[in-house]
Amino acid sequence: MGQNLILNAADHGFTVVAFNRTIEKVDLFLANEAKGKSIVGAHSIQEFVQKLKKPRRMMMLVMAGKPVDDFIELLLTKGGIEAGDIIIDGGNSHYPDTNRRTKYLQEKGIRYVGSGVSGGEEGARYGPSIMPGGNEEAWPYIKDVLQSISAKSDGEPCCQWVGDEGAGHYVKMVHNGIEYGDMQLITEAYDIMKRGLGMSNKEMGQVFSQWNKGVLDSFLIEITRDILLYEDKTDPDLLDHILDSAGQKGTGKWTAINALDLGMPVTLIGEAVFARCLSSLKAERGRASKLLEGPTPKFEGDKQQVIDDLEQALYASKIISYAQGFMLIQNAAKDYSWKLNKPEIALMWRGGCIIRSVFLKDITNAYRSNPDLENLLFDNFFTKAIHKAQPGWRNIVSKGALWGIPTPAFSTALSFYDGYRAKDLPANLLQAQRDYFGAHTFKIKPEAASEQYPEGKNIHVNWTGRGGNVSASTYNA
Repeated sequence: MGQNLILNAADHGFTVVAFNRTIEKVDLFLANEAKGKSIVGAHSIQEFVQKLKKPRRMMMLVMAGKPVDDFIELLLTKGGIEAGDIIIDGGNSHYPDTNRRTKYLQEKGIRYVGSGVSGGEEGARYGPSIMPGGNEEAWPYIKDVLQSISAKSDGEPCCQWVGDEGAGHYVKMVHNGIEYGDMQLITEAYDIMKRGLGMSNKEMGQVFSQWNKGVLDSFLIEITRDILLYEDKTDPDLLDHILDSAGQKGTGKWTAINALDLGMPVTLIGEAVFARCLSSLKAERGRASKLLEGPTPKFEGDKQQVIDDLEQALYASKIISYAQGFMLIQNAAKDYSWKLNKPEIALMWRGGCIIRSVFLKDITNAYRSNPDLENLLFDNFFTKAIHKAQPGWRNIVSKGALWGIPTPAFSTALSFYDGYRAKDLPANLLQAQRDYFGAHTFKIKPEAASEQYPEGKNIHVNWTGRGGNVSASTYNA
């Protein structure tokens, strides 16, 4: 990605200094991909810093965690960087680390930027989605470069200033969490077609090809089509022979943990992470498959109707996933005192990144029409879309259960929707249980308030007649 970003910047008229701690890689790059371009090499950290115009704009792409701290210290102690210089971390750093680094470097007069970069190697070369945040004093000096090399959507750069401290890496974290959810939803649709409908890879590839022409038009649908239609000369059944144990690098987990910390019901991303964890239990699942009974899918009926329902289930579940993601972003802005611009975030995700899709244009429009929109589901466009999708969505979740095909992402999306639209949930019984065994108290509904049970007061009832009247202290975890 680093090399491709350098080539991208050179293509846009910038002169770039390339440095890698493995010097041979620099020379190899200059002799091949960078040959004839406005790219110069550096063979030491001192030479790298000296060749840059002040204020120096330095972007690093190294592994998240300690390597980032080590490279910052290298620039400070051996590089000779000065007050006013700018360091950009374009890796997948955890946002608390970026918070810490921004404050640490600000004390030394160095302007630090933590920037999410999405789009993989191809995106880096021809236009990624870029999500910068940190020390805002740096933005006027880096805006021209980052917006030039970023992807464009309807002529607008998919790169805007996100917010203070770790805001850029936070938004990239949520992006990655949504990516986990999108990928899980697609695999569940694949499983329904494969095991439920008995379709071949080629047939499924043709379905994804059709879906990519409609409301599901996106990068992930496109690459799924390509994978299903791919013909390997050595192994015609290559996809079926890939070990069904998924890897992960932690950003989806970070999103799920942060959602729990903030008390936000981001259920779909959480289920997507757990689905990868379950897939990793390959040997254990093999033993369970010989021991635990369940239904065997047997389909009879209108196959095209199920495929149409599946398209609607996928669309509705994606709406829920993005609604949950923006709920998390909205709550984080309040909790961390960040000014996060939701329309601009949706715009940044419209092009270049892994979750890019035509669908994000509708999200951008929703938040531009109403920047204070409480929830994406309250926007008229998405209200109508999810109402239209409901029959097919419910049918697919039902079929998955009846066929014994797991649909954790489809199911949790529908459960969230039904819970979110419920005026009354059974948490009243839960609160009574908590008060019964732990004197944790409850509050009465305003319409049911009385002299004995006043509105807004923490109430404890002696449910058994054997307990006392002392209640536990109340708190929110």
